[in-house]
Amino acid sequence: MSEKRRRTAIVVGAGAGGIATAARLAKAGYKVTVVEKNSFTGGRCSLIHKDGYRFDQGPSLLLLPGMFHETFTDLGTSLAAEGVTLVKSEPNYQLFFHDGETLSLSTDTAAMKRTIETYEGKEGFERYLSFLSESHRHYEYSVEHVLRKTFPSFLSLLRPSVFRVLLALHPFESIWTRASLYFKTERLRRAFTFGSMYMGMSPFDAPGTYSLLQYTELAEGIWYPLGGFHAILDALVRVGTRLGVTYRLSTPVSSITTDPSTRRATGVTLSSGETLQADVTIINADLIYAHNALLPPSPRSLSLGSRPTSCSSLSFYWALDTTIPELKAHNIFLAEKYRESFDQIFKAHSLPADPSFYVNVPSRLDPSAAPAGKDALVVLLPCGHLPAEWSSSPHLPSSTTTDANDLKGIPADTLPALINTARSSILHTLESRLGTSIAPHIIHESINTPLTWREKFNLDRGAILGLSHDFFNVLSFRPQPKSAEWEGLWFVGASTHPGTGVPIVLAGGKMVAEEIIDTLGRGDSDSGQKRRGGVPWVRGGEVSRRAKRGKSGYAPRRMDTAAGLEGRDVVRAFMWMVWAALVVLAAVGAWFVWEIMVMAVFGDCAGVVGSLAGACEWGGAVKVAVFRMVLCR
Repeated sequence: MSEKRRRTAIVVGAGAGGIATAARLAKAGYKVTVVEKNSFTGGRCSLIHKDGYRFDQGPSLLLLPGMFHETFTDLGTSLAAEGVTLVKSEPNYQLFFHDGETLSLSTDTAAMKRTIETYEGKEGFERYLSFLSESHRHYEYSVEHVLRKTFPSFLSLLRPSVFRVLLALHPFESIWTRASLYFKTERLRRAFTFGSMYMGMSPFDAPGTYSLLQYTELAEGIWYPLGGFHAILDALVRVGTRLGVTYRLSTPVSSITTDPSTRRATGVTLSSGETLQADVTIINADLIYAHNALLPPSPRSLSLGSRPTSCSSLSFYWALDTTIPELKAHNIFLAEKYRESFDQIFKAHSLPADPSFYVNVPSRLDPSAAPAGKDALVVLLPCGHLPAEWSSSPHLPSSTTTDANDLKGIPADTLPALINTARSSILHTLESRLGTSIAPHIIHESINTPLTWREKFNLDRGAILGLSHDFFNVLSFRPQPKSAEWEGLWFVGASTHPGTGVPIVLAGGKMVAEEIIDTLGRGDSDSGQKRRGGVPWVRGGEVSRRAKRGKSGYAPRRMDTAAGLEGRDVVRAFMWMVWAALVVLAAVGAWFVWEIMVMAVFGDCAGVVGSLAGACEWGGAVKVAVFRMVLCR
């Protein structure tokens, strides 16, 4: 019997999504090669080392720990087995306000009760619990209905399971609006909304759904891997390598090779001129960059460039010759003019005059991050991205965009002056609120700017979190993992569904791997074999659901009975028919309204009346007469 040909896959980019997808496909029998332009893995989850100091270049706190555990479990191992130790931050954050007051957020319910009641009395704690209840629903619904499923078309939003919970996710209200229903003081409203910065959005614009971040922080805690956040990505690289993944670092890609006759992606061409062929190509590079720099020009590449993006950041990495005991592991310094500071970032796309910023001290949780008796500080200051001329998308200034302001940005030639301004502002704020001067203790400084984010990681205009996460950039409106233009091509990363953030991207990696296996079969299966259910792990969130039920093994699905479909299947089929009927009715109604409006604008009263008479014949002559008076007088 002849040896089976293993299917091949190429992954472009060794970020979190690329590393996780590569390991999953290797476990499913694929021969996987990862090509990465940099000399290191992890992308923005990489580290900066300097004279015994260690800094996380990007993420510095771990949320949704279940997603990380699930990834390693699916690959037949665990974080502990791979030598990764997670330590819990307590408190979660220390918040510093402009007037010198401080406030701590914690998973300790008793501590939170004291904090809430200090500002809002005993009734305030009840409202806090109600806020947690709502954010818990946002979390559970999002994990079940968003992170586990693709949304290939607008009709995906009409799935009964999604439509039933859509309004409960509060996507049309901002986080600030929802928080204001539960917290009466400005101080607590700010304390429970600043987290939208993790999505690269203002709390006054971010959908209320994202209060799920506050839930996971307050219910599950904030964690940190000893050795830095890259320890998790490095462990995934080791797992993938054991499974057969080949990593080629310092290997930039110049283009995705395509066959126009079959509309199929066939591999990659490296900057060296070498061509690598594969059955499947997965792009983990920035989405706008990939469409405009790696793929043939298309209307999609232009449309992506016109979408609103997240913010960028000025990130300072300071090695200190002393410790700053007033700082915890995670510290938030909030601007006095809270809303105005966000507007300057997300509407004017500039640097706030009075900024809010985040200070991480990794040496609080992991002493190995700095020499004994010294601290490593990471200061992240959100700011606007670069202007349109720095986009990978050609002719962006003349393209159609939903927000003309999004074409603005921080001119690259102003960055040196802005860096000095930002540094002075941060040091002044730290000194005034901590009562100690930090500037004399900085012995080394590294900086990331919108320009360096763009140059190091090909982030379009230096937007550190990819496309924005407003309602019209998520679910069916967000680019999906499977390419709509090229067969054999998938995407994974921050700008692709389900969205940004390491745990979310890990969920996206699972989604991509399962789609590929569903489409082509396992890598070691016969060429014509495409077995649904052939993934070598438990699909979806069954691991988490079994853990909650205290069960092991696959959760059995109830089989159809002899009498026919189960009751829940009948309900599902009926709901589908109802939604389909509603869609048809809405389309017909919209057509009639449009037709009537056009005829009314052009003075065709007879046409208006005729259309209404045809559409509302059952209503009789009285209704038509009323419409005649309203539209044709």
